[in-house]
Amino acid sequence: MRVLLALGGNAMTGPDGSATPAAQIEAVGLAMRAAARLVAAGHELVITHGNGPQVGNLLVKNELAASVVPPVPLDWCGAQTQGTLGFTILDALDDALADAGLCRPVAALVTRTLVDRDDPHFTAPSKPIGRYLPREQARTLIDHGQFWEDRGEKGWRRVVASPEPLEVLDVGPARVLLEAGHVVVAAGGGGIPVVREPDGHLRGVEAVIDKDLTAALLAATLDADVLVIATDVDHAAIDWGTPQQRELGRVTLAEMQAYAAAGQFASGSMGPKVDAATRFVIRGGPRSVITSLSHITDAVEGSFGTVIERE
Repeated sequence: MRVLLALGGNAMTGPDGSATPAAQIEAVGLAMRAAARLVAAGHELVITHGNGPQVGNLLVKNELAASVVPPVPLDWCGAQTQGTLGFTILDALDDALADAGLCRPVAALVTRTLVDRDDPHFTAPSKPIGRYLPREQARTLIDHGQFWEDRGEKGWRRVVASPEPLEVLDVGPARVLLEAGHVVVAAGGGGIPVVREPDGHLRGVEAVIDKDLTAALLAATLDADVLVIATDVDHAAIDWGTPQQRELGRVTLAEMQAYAAAGQFASGSMGPKVDAATRFVIRGGPRSVITSLSHITDAVEGSFGTVIERE
């Protein structure tokens, strides 16, 4: 089968959330050993990933150097982290495949994602990113054109637009590489956000795109047989944190949509994953699965995790 594996931020950092280079390399190594098992099982594989901690590190560097050099815009941060994480994933996956006795070429693509220049999120940015700062430090960045909000006792925090992904622009090269037998890494961090101007030219914008929504779009565009959203739990659950908590196994699209409409999935954690998983099936994808990295091989076969199918 053709599998789109979407790795969460926990797969890119240490168990304690550490984003040091050593912690990231170790975490990526663990994730790629799981990915190699999918290749060993005979599946075609596309990998996408989060980049929140890595972009966070770049934003701190922006803040510390803002009085000396202009801050790097968010689209550049996305491109830089795609390159760094892509390189790290390639090295780790090469090693994992070799350890499994497999010879498979791997490639990482710096990938752009098209958003609507008139998306309403641009007029009302609401996605908080980076760390809290005192007002006087935030002022320097505001003077560079960034939007910051006063969050009370914690300080000021930057907020940006999170527009809807419309198209993964570099899916053509991804398809060519995939059909030539490569494992492909693409659309990291949701893709580099770009808009198309009235004259047809593309322009990067200050925004972040939900990585799981882009993963669902990429999976549909590449005609994937299954979208696996890897997270830190084995299943999505309803009535979370109550005595009635119940893990979800195989569910229909209609059932999952009803649970989401009832507010069963928190917007800051499981909600976006459920949204992405259902979107893939709505677009015609045969199956989406939400589960942990350690079970992704079984998840692809539909025998583990929260499995969402049309019927």
